[in-house]
Amino acid sequence: MNRPARKCPICAKPCSEEHAPFCSTRCRDRDLVKWLDDGYVLAGPAVNDENDEEA
Repeated sequence: MNRPARKCPICAKPCSEEHAPFCSTRCRDRDLVKWLDDGYVLAGPAVNDENDEEA
């Protein structure tokens, strides 16, 4: 069974097995920088505001 070629999540070019799921080192590094610069957000518990604690 043939699966459709996966695309790089950064540039949408076909991914390479060497850099999976990305197409190149460049896209892999761009994704890492986005994580480090808070470009992605993971859902978590709500943070209480200081005003809520005083009430």
